[in-house]
Amino acid sequence: MDLIRIILSVIIPPLGVFLQVGIGKHFWINILLTILGYIPGLVHAVYIVARK
Repeated sequence: MDLIRIILSVIIPPLGVFLQVGIGKHFWINILLTILGYIPGLVHAVYIVARK
């Protein structure tokens, strides 16, 4: 399941974070980072999915 979340995080970073933690502070942080730039959102999403 983590592999699917990581793949989804690469395609759409907020979706991977949502599947991992739901709608919480990390989800909104990732939305903001993704709006500011794809790479920061991607790095944050992979970090959130990989740390659990």
